[in-house]
Amino acid sequence: MTRMDPLSDALSNINNNEEKRKHECIIKPASKLIGHVLRLMQEKGYVGAFEYIDDGRTGKFRVQLLGRVNKCGVIKPRFSVKVDEIEAWENKFLPGKNFGFLILTTSDGVIAHTEAVEKNVGGRLMAYVY
Repeated sequence: MTRMDPLSDALSNINNNEEKRKHECIIKPASKLIGHVLRLMQEKGYVGAFEYIDDGRTGKFRVQLLGRVNKCGVIKPRFSVKVDEIEAWENKFLPGKNFGFLILTTSDGVIAHTEAVEKNVGGRLMAYVY
C-alpha cells in the first residue's frame, strides 16, 4: 500500500481509534511533521503522551488517546492564508468559536491558528482538530 499523505493517514488513524474508544494507537510511518502536529494536539489537551518507536525502518509513534477528539483531518489543498483571513477559515472548518483549532505551518514552525494571530504571521493551512 502506497501512502500518499502520511499526515492524513495519521489523523484518520487517530479518528478511527477514538471512534472505537481505544486508549492508544500506533501511527506509522513517523515524521517530524507528524511529531509537531502531535505535540500541538498534546499541548491543547486532545491527546495524551506519545513516544517515538524506532523500528529500524521509518519509525512509528505510540499515542495515548484521551477520548477528546471529535474530529480531525487535513485540509487539502494546503491554502496560503494571511493573518486577517484566518477567522474566515476558522468559520469554515471549525464548528464554533473557541472550539478546536486549525494547524498552520509558518516561518515560526507548526503552530495553532490562535498563536499565528498573536504573532501576526500567516502560513499554510494543514489540518484541523476539534
